[in-house]
Amino acid sequence: MTRFGLQLWSQQTDWPGFRDAALAAEEAGWDSVWTWDHLMAIFGPWEQPILEGWSVLAGLGPITSRVRLGLMVGANTFRNPGHTAKLATTLDHLSGGRAVLGIGGAWFEREHDAYGIEFFSGHGERLDRLDEAVMLMRRLLDGERFSHDGRFYTFHDALVAPRPVQHHLPILVGGSGPRKTLRTVALRADGWNTSGSVDEVSAKLDLLGEHCADVGRDVGSIEKTVSFPIVIRDDRAAAEAAYGVLLGTNGIEQMESSAALLGSPTEVADTIRPYTELGFSTVIVRMPAPYDRETIDRMARVGELLA
Repeated sequence: MTRFGLQLWSQQTDWPGFRDAALAAEEAGWDSVWTWDHLMAIFGPWEQPILEGWSVLAGLGPITSRVRLGLMVGANTFRNPGHTAKLATTLDHLSGGRAVLGIGGAWFEREHDAYGIEFFSGHGERLDRLDEAVMLMRRLLDGERFSHDGRFYTFHDALVAPRPVQHHLPILVGGSGPRKTLRTVALRADGWNTSGSVDEVSAKLDLLGEHCADVGRDVGSIEKTVSFPIVIRDDRAAAEAAYGVLLGTNGIEQMESSAALLGSPTEVADTIRPYTELGFSTVIVRMPAPYDRETIDRMARVGELLA
C-alpha cells in the first residue's frame, strides 16, 4: 500500500491556514504531515513571511491523532545534534509517539548569512557533519548516556531524558549525494527522501543499494520516500491553472514544471506507479500555501488506483 505525506510549505502562510490544512489531511486519510526547516522563504522573494518548522509541528502534535509529523528535512547546521534529539523527543511526547526526525546537510546559504549561522567550508564538510550528527542523534534517541570527542562535536556525559515515546524514533535523511549522503543513509537512516525522474531516482537507488551492500545492510529495511508537487483536478489544464495560482501567491511565475504531477487522479497514479514498483512506499506531496484542499481531499482516490 502506498502511503501519502503532505509537505506544507511554511512560507506565505499563517498558523490558522497551516493548521487547518494539516487537520484536513488527517481527516482525508493522509499518513503524515511535514514542513520545511527554513528561516527565510526559499521560493520567490526571501522577505515573504515564513513560520519556524519545529514550532508548527509542536503545535500540530496535540491537535492531531494519527498522522506522523516531521521536517522534510531539518537543517543540521542550525542546531547541535543533542538539541535536535531533544526537539524530536519532545515532539514525540506532544504527538503521542508520531515524530520522525528528518535531517539533511542544509543548503540555503542566504539564511545562514542573515542570522550569523556558520555555513562551514563547503558542501563536503556539511555532509561530514551530518554523518557524525546522525550517529550521535541515534545514540541519544536510543537512550545511551555517553561522552564523545569527534571531528565536529564534543559531548560530556550526554543523555536525553525522557526517552521518546516510540521504542525506535525513526531518522529520515534527505538528499542523494552519491558518496556521502547515501552512505549516511545506508549506515544510519531509517528512511530516505529523494526526487527526480524515474530514471534519475532508479540510478540513485542503485547507488544506495551499493552502499548498503558495502556496509552489510538490506536496502529493503530503509523506508524510501519520493516527493513531487501534485495538484489534482479533472484534467491537466485545470490542474495547471490551480498550480499557477499557488505559485503566484508565493511570488513565483513557474518552477519545475516537468517534476510537478498535474492532472486527474488516474494521470497522477500512472506517473507514481513506476516509483512504487522501484520500492518507494511513501509519496510526499510538496504543496505551496495557501494549500489546495481539492488535492488534499482527492489524494485518497490516487491511493485506491495504486492499490
